[in-house]
Amino acid sequence: MPQNIHRGIKAMMDEANAEIETISAADSIKLLDDPNVVLVDIRDPREIEREGKIPGTFSCTRGMLEFWIDPQSPYAKAIFQEDKKFVFHCAGGLRSALAAKTAKDMGLKPVAHMGGGFAAWREAGGPIEKWEPKKKG
Repeated sequence: MPQNIHRGIKAMMDEANAEIETISAADSIKLLDDPNVVLVDIRDPREIEREGKIPGTFSCTRGMLEFWIDPQSPYAKAIFQEDKKFVFHCAGGLRSALAAKTAKDMGLKPVAHMGGGFAAWREAGGPIEKWEPKKKG
């Protein structure tokens, strides 16, 4: 390991998975219509455009997560101030584990992540809708 890397992704993933709740895709499908749960898609818009999205999910790119969660941030989103459970997902379950840990560390609760991500959702037969970015102008 290069000397400038003090803690690699494996250690970060192990730590995240030890501290957060992981929900299977099959169980996440059951949460889709629960008004007390927000499914948060942290994939990049290009991934969502290419692969589709889970209906009703809230999209928040991984890069904006901390800024959108913190109520003191000029970028804070009201949805993260709601008294709900937040279940994060990405393409394969790696980024969402880190995102859920970050959200938990920031005080957001309850939080979880969907193991296996969007790929597992698709494999479990969860509904998928086409997504097209909003046109500017």
